[in-house]
Amino acid sequence: RYYEYMFGQSRRRRGRRPLGARAEPELSQLQVVIESRDPGCHSYPHLASNEAYHLTVTEPVAVLKANEVWGALRGLETFSQLVHENDYGSFLVNESEIDDFPRFAHRGILLDTSRHYLPLKSILTNLDAMAFNKFNVLHWHIVDDQSFPYQSIYFPELSDKGAYSYNHIYTPTDVRLVIEYARLRGIRVIPEFDTPGHTQSWGKGQKGLLTPCYSGEQPTGSFGPVNPILNTTYNFMTKFFKEISSVFPDAYIHLGGDEVNFDCWKSNPAVKEFMKKQGFGIDYAKLESYYIQKILNIVSSYDKGYMVWQEVFDNKVQLKPETVVQVWMENNYAHELSISHWSEFVTGFTDGFTAILAAPWYLDYISYGQDWKKYYSVEPLNFPGSEKQKKLLIGGEACLWGEFVDATNLTPRLWPRASAVGERLWSSRNVTSLQDAYKRLTNHRCRMLR
Repeated sequence: RYYEYMFGQSRRRRGRRPLGARAEPELSQLQVVIESRDPGCHSYPHLASNEAYHLTVTEPVAVLKANEVWGALRGLETFSQLVHENDYGSFLVNESEIDDFPRFAHRGILLDTSRHYLPLKSILTNLDAMAFNKFNVLHWHIVDDQSFPYQSIYFPELSDKGAYSYNHIYTPTDVRLVIEYARLRGIRVIPEFDTPGHTQSWGKGQKGLLTPCYSGEQPTGSFGPVNPILNTTYNFMTKFFKEISSVFPDAYIHLGGDEVNFDCWKSNPAVKEFMKKQGFGIDYAKLESYYIQKILNIVSSYDKGYMVWQEVFDNKVQLKPETVVQVWMENNYAHELSISHWSEFVTGFTDGFTAILAAPWYLDYISYGQDWKKYYSVEPLNFPGSEKQKKLLIGGEACLWGEFVDATNLTPRLWPRASAVGERLWSSRNVTSLQDAYKRLTNHRCRMLR
C-alpha cells in the first residue's frame, strides 16, 4: 500500500539526471523491524496499542523499528511523507533520524451516517485520510432519529422500516469490511447506538419501544424517548447489545445518553405512576439515570467497556471506573473557542473517570477563511487540575455531524481541517507555530489529494 502511495502515482517515467549533475547517494531499501514477540499483526488495535517507532533514513538502507505493528504503520506514514519527486522524475528523501510517538492514545473522527447516509466508499476513503493523519479511532455514529441504516441480524425490521430505503443500509458484510479496512490502517471502530433519546428511527421497526406521548388523557400519536418502564424494553436491549458486542470487536461501545427531552415522559400517565412508585418525585433525570444504569449493566455483562456523552456523568449515573466520558458541551461555540465550560467539567473529574475531548472540534460548524487555526490552537490540557487529573484526558475527537453533510461534501468539509486536530493530538505540547503548521498543511493537502 505505501509503495503505491509513494511511487505508484508518479507523473513521469524515471528520467535521466540533468547533464553535469553529480551522482547522489542512493537509498535502495526500507527495512521494517517489528521487535515484539506478539507484534499484533492479526489482532485489532486497542486503547493501549503501542504506536511508537524509530526511523533512520541513511544510505543504502533505511530502518524503521517499532515494538508493535501499529507503530510500524505510523512510521510508514511518516516515511511516505518524507519521499518527494523532483522535476526529473527522481524520488528524493532527506537523511533523517526520527523518534516518534503520540501524545494522546485516543485520536478520533466521528462520522454521522444517520442524518445523511454515507456510501461505503465514502467511509473507506475517510479511513484512508485518517491513516494519512495518524488518527486511530473511527467513532461511527451509525443510527439516530432520522434513520436506522444498521442492518441487524436479530432485528432486521429495524433497518427494513427505519432506514431511508433498502439502498441506504449497512449489511453485516459492509460492517465487516469497514472494521477490517480500518484494522489494516491501525484504526479502531467504535460504534455508537445512542439511547434513550435520538431514537425515533428505532420505533419504526420495534413497536412498543418508544414512549407514547399524551395530551391530557389522550395519546397524541407521537412518541418520545425509549420507554424506560417496560421489561420488554430491556429484553430487547439485552438481545440487541449482545449482537453489537459480537459484531464490533473493539473493547468499547458508545452508548450516547445525550440530549434527552423529558416532555413526553412527563405527559405519560404510566411513566408518572412509575416515577411515584420509584420515589423519583418529578426529577426525570433520575428516570434517565435508572434507564442508563440498566443499559450499562447489560453492556458490561458482555465484557464490553462503554463510552457515554457527558450528560450521563452530569446526571450522576453510577459508572464503572473504566467508563470513558466524552466532553462536548461548550458555551458560545459559534462565536469563540472558549474553554470555560469543558475546562470546568474536566477539572471536576476527581472520580477517576477517563475523558475524551470533542467540545472545541465540532467541524460541522463552518466559517469563512482558515478556521483550522482555532482547532490547531486548542491546548487540551489547558485547564486547572493536578497531573493525575490531566492524565485522565486520554485524547479527543473531531466530530462531523451529518445534518448538512453527505457524500458530496464530506471530504472537503472534513479535510484538511481535521488534519489540524490530528497534529494537535499526536504532536508534543510545544509544537504550536501556526506559520510552520501552515506550510506542512498546504503540502499535506496536496499529498492527500494525490
